[in-house]
Amino acid sequence: MAGLRLGPLLRYIDDSSATLWVETSRPGTVEVRCADGTAGRAGTFQIAGHHYALVPVTGLTPGTSTPYEVFVDRTRVWPVAEEPFASLPPSVIATPGPDDRLRVAFGSCRWAAPPTGETDPVGPDALDALARRIAASPAGERPDVLLLLGDQVYADETSDATRAWLAARRDLNDPPGSQVADYEEYTHLYDESWLDPQVRWLMSTVPTCMVFDDHDVADDWNTSASWVADMRALPWWRERILSGLMSYWVYQHLGNLSPAEVAADPLYAAVRETPDGTDALRAFAAAADADPTSARWSYRRDFGRVRLVMVDSRAARVLQEGRRSMLDPGEASWLREQVLDGHGSYDHLLIGTSLPWLLPHLVHDVEAWSSVVCRGDKGERWARFGERLRRAADLEHWPAFPGSFDELAELIAETGTGPGAPATVCVLSGDVHHAYVAEPSWPGRAGPDARVVQLTCSPVHNSIPLSLRLGFRFGWSAGARAFGRVFARHGGLGRPAVHWRRTGGPWFGNQLMTLTTQGRSAVLRLECARPGAAGARLRTVSETRLSQ
Repeated sequence: MAGLRLGPLLRYIDDSSATLWVETSRPGTVEVRCADGTAGRAGTFQIAGHHYALVPVTGLTPGTSTPYEVFVDRTRVWPVAEEPFASLPPSVIATPGPDDRLRVAFGSCRWAAPPTGETDPVGPDALDALARRIAASPAGERPDVLLLLGDQVYADETSDATRAWLAARRDLNDPPGSQVADYEEYTHLYDESWLDPQVRWLMSTVPTCMVFDDHDVADDWNTSASWVADMRALPWWRERILSGLMSYWVYQHLGNLSPAEVAADPLYAAVRETPDGTDALRAFAAAADADPTSARWSYRRDFGRVRLVMVDSRAARVLQEGRRSMLDPGEASWLREQVLDGHGSYDHLLIGTSLPWLLPHLVHDVEAWSSVVCRGDKGERWARFGERLRRAADLEHWPAFPGSFDELAELIAETGTGPGAPATVCVLSGDVHHAYVAEPSWPGRAGPDARVVQLTCSPVHNSIPLSLRLGFRFGWSAGARAFGRVFARHGGLGRPAVHWRRTGGPWFGNQLMTLTTQGRSAVLRLECARPGAAGARLRTVSETRLSQ
């Protein structure tokens, strides 16, 4: 008898439809039955011995919240009758209605929490805390969508429990050691992360949108052409990169798509047309690794009059020195089309990118400087030093691609200006293990009519060493800004297209931001996870009105 191995995850949702993702223990037919009589069903597909289904549910009533159950071959597998699930409220599908209020919670960098009862080495998990709050008051405030902005799993930084599991499979003295090596080991990472009872229930009832960052594959993934060449020379790397892309497509990317996009996806059709879709998915991953332009991981979601454009800032890069770009030409054109499509039809634009656009000024200047020295402008010796520093210090955010940084600034200015401009343009990011708000200005010209903000929130659940806290506090200081200009002068860099200032933070800890929009108003709240007698809880640290 087939059972539920992982999930359900509530993924895409609009006013009348939703998709739910599950992994089952055997092949079968998965059915979602809602209390209002609506339902959906789909057969499983197989990848590397694992069985998955993406179930569309249509005919939902706008503005309603309906509990649902999941059946596999007519046997109910969700909700689970045993504790701790038995004491949790029913999972629901809540569709948007005539009320145009939207709550978007977001963050990045979630290391798997340890089993219940064990000491958590990195402190309380913000997603656990969010789940506890919603479960305690099911009719109260909850996010309408949760954006996970990268590092949903850590392929290169595994837990003690995962290392013990890996050691039972293979000799950890052989590369890649305690890092994951293949698709099966990736599935274990998702099990470890998403079987957490609180998080499992949360993701069954709050829709999620996801995008990868480097640790979903490897630290500093696609930092530079020489980094890629070095990794491809390692005998274990090919299996790692193919498994990383394959598992990302299955566990994260597929659920980002609308039912229409899923139905039109030739790869989804291919894996469903055969008893085992492994070869089709592996061929797709190999093509995506060899030619990043062959796959698009970016996507767009419209929530009423709020537009989200989630941008792949990892796999879509051009890495050839002298031509470096955060987005290849096709991806850059796609982003422009999505942002400007129906200009005036949305009140708020959210650009999701795992890596912050606006960073502390010292970090920005050092990253821009590295792009100059690494391409050889200062000679071969400086180029070698710059590459070592680029890798050691993770100098690979938007400022390390100065042309892309300026192009994004110009696109934001164009989008936020003139009749029909949105009230806000928010760049949502994570990665840097602290949270802050930064606001740009355009020197020598009138700025956009929209309020433009960089909203960075990280981590959801990870460590923040004292050295990192001190470094980022210094990085935002006036002294660090002056020091950064030393690098800029050495590199012969002109001023970037925008100036910016920090208007909130830096904040440290395991945290989430929530952006609440209604009409043209927007309010931002930052909450940090704190330990409590009944488990982790969220405490409001800051609340700011971005627009009226």
